Parts: sequence; structure tokens; C-alpha cells
Amino acid sequence: MRLHIKIFFIGLLIFCFSKVQAQEKYEYVVAQDGSGDFTSIQKAIDACKIFPDGRITIHVKNGIYKEKVAILAGNTQLSIIGESVDKTIITFDDYFNKINRGRNSTFYTYTLKVDASDFRLENMTVENTAGPVGQAVALHVEGDRCMFVNCRFLGNQDTVYAAGKFSRQYFFNCYIEGTTDFIFGEGTALFEECIIHAKANSFLTAASTSEGKPFGFVFLNCKITADSGLDKVYLGRPWRGFAKVAFLSCEMGKFIIPEGWDNWSKTENEKTARFVEYNNSGEGAATDHRVGWSVKLDKKEASRFTKENIFTPVGWEIVSEKKWYDIN
Repeated sequence: MRLHIKIFFIGLLIFCFSKVQAQEKYEYVVAQDGSGDFTSIQKAIDACKIFPDGRITIHVKNGIYKEKVAILAGNTQLSIIGESVDKTIITFDDYFNKINRGRNSTFYTYTLKVDASDFRLENMTVENTAGPVGQAVALHVEGDRCMFVNCRFLGNQDTVYAAGKFSRQYFFNCYIEGTTDFIFGEGTALFEECIIHAKANSFLTAASTSEGKPFGFVFLNCKITADSGLDKVYLGRPWRGFAKVAFLSCEMGKFIIPEGWDNWSKTENEKTARFVEYNNSGEGAATDHRVGWSVKLDKKEASRFTKENIFTPVGWEIVSEKKWYDIN
């Protein structure tokens, strides 16, 4: 009799567990008009299972969502897909002095923060509307294997913070604008077929690549544009001494300053930073007057800059047959 009771309760537990598993949702809709599961992007994220067994997708209908969105490290395998890039917008307006948390206030100014790995954002605009008032981050991403496809990132100083010492991020067909150091951080990030738009005579990038990493920021087949009237836009400067930035097969306007790069007023950076160019075009691509410590790659050297090499340096592996950075 006792054996039958035990079997009954074990069966009941299995049934209940299976029912809970069946009820787990892996797809949500966010719509401001109430026609979806939630009216807030953050509320939809909060409803997602932590460390899910499969990918969770949040579909976001057109609308301006004024909210500060944070994706925790446990929200892995999460996709947020907007209805259309121009009309599906996450917006906020924090900036350094408004946050007022001391010297590190920049890192609290984000509109969207991604700590989780295996994240994907598609067809969305993320903006920081604080204006030209100092550091004001739109996207802060620290997760590994994160993808951003057909997105816009709008701001001024420090628009995109691509962070994480061992994190890899892939931006495809994105538009990124800003004024000073508006793509910065220590992550390994590939920007492919993106538009990088300068709004001021300042610096496009401020990499802080860790010593020993083979790649930092790589811009491949991108178009570098600028507001009219600009004539002193730098490709970058080293936020930390071992910064690595590469521009390959990119189109550059005449607003790019002939010297190309700046040492951040530290001559010692010239010995350790690695700023390279290859096969770029346009009036700003001429390397005749580049600073002497930047490098013009030859064809063999440039051939190292493949997705496989950039995203799989020594010690890292892509374990799935379908590579995580495939855009389909």
C-alpha cells in the first residue's frame, strides 16, 4: 500500500512539473495600446524565465517607450525585436551630472543596459535624449555573444559603451551617431555595414582594449558620415594604453582629419595602442599624413580580420554548428 502511495505522489509531482514546464512562455508582445501581453518593455523582460532552456522573444510594436531598460545577467537567450527601426524607440535622458554619483556616473546613464549573454536586438532605436550635456550613454552592453541587427543608437557623448573584458558583440547594418568618444569600451566588437555619424569635431572611438587581446573595435565595410561643416573628426583615441581599432574597406568623408588618430595627450600610448587601416575609400581615407604610429595594413595582414578570428581568439570557442553571429 505504501509503495502505491509513493508511486502516486511521484506521478503527481511529475505531472505538476510537466504542466509548469508547458506553461512557461517563450514569446511575448509589448504594445502601448494594450493589445499585447505588456505595455512596458521592462515588464516583459521581468516576466521572462531566468536562464531559460530556449530562446525567449519579445516582439515590440511601434511606439516611443520612455523607460530605462536593464537586462540582467540571468536573462540569457533573449531577443527583443521591434516592429520597425524608425518607429520602435526606447528613450531616456539621464546624463553624468543628472546622475550625480561621482566620477563613475557615466556608467549609470544608459537607456538600455545588457548584462546578459546571447542577447539579440533587432529593428529598434535606442536613444539618449539628454543632449550635448556631457556623458550620456544610449546602449551599455557587457554580455558576451550579443547581436544588434538593423538598429539605431542615437546620442551625443558616449552613445555606445561596448564593454566586458572577454565579451564579444556584433553590430550589423546599424546607425550610430554621437559627438565625443561615442563608441567606447574594452569589448571585442565588430561593426559591419554600419553608418557611423559624427555630430561634432571630436573623436569617433575611445577603445580601452585589454593588453593581450588580439582585437578591439573593428569597422568593416562601414560608411563614416558627418554633419555639414565638420573638418576635424578623428577616427579615435586610446582610452587605455593598449587600445585596438581597425577600419577596413570603409568609406570616409573629407571631414576626417589627415592625422587620423590622437594619443590622448600621452605619448606613451603611441608605443602600445594599435590603430590600423586597410583599403578605405573617400577623401578622408588618405593615409599620407596619418600619425606615424598608426599602421597601414597590407593584404595579408588585413586577411586576419575575419569573423572567425575576431570572435574566436585564443581561449574562446564557438560551440554550436550555427555560429552565434549569423544574422539569419
